Amino acid sequence: MTAITCYIYRCSARADMYLYLQEKDDFEVIPDELSKNLGQLEFAMELELNEDRKLARENPLTVINNLKKQRFHLQMPPETPIDQLLEKIAKETLNQQDK
Repeated sequence: MTAITCYIYRCSARADMYLYLQEKDDFEVIPDELSKNLGQLEFAMELELNEDRKLARENPLTVINNLKKQRFHLQMPPETPIDQLLEKIAKETLNQQDK
């Protein structure tokens, strides 16, 4: 069984967006373009992660593999109904403009 300790940070750019790091406060591993879009990072928790660990929105094996490969994992927020509504309005607006 693969086990790894990770450090989780809340990203202020969007609700429910989290950054997992293999090493605490090792923000240098984040590509510059990505880093610019995370907002303020607030430490949330330290977590012992293994393949059997239940995570609310992520597959633990995906997180472990990303941590081993690139030393970070970004958990994106889920699509929310408001996002879907805004997308629908935008499409309808574009369709109206095309007519």
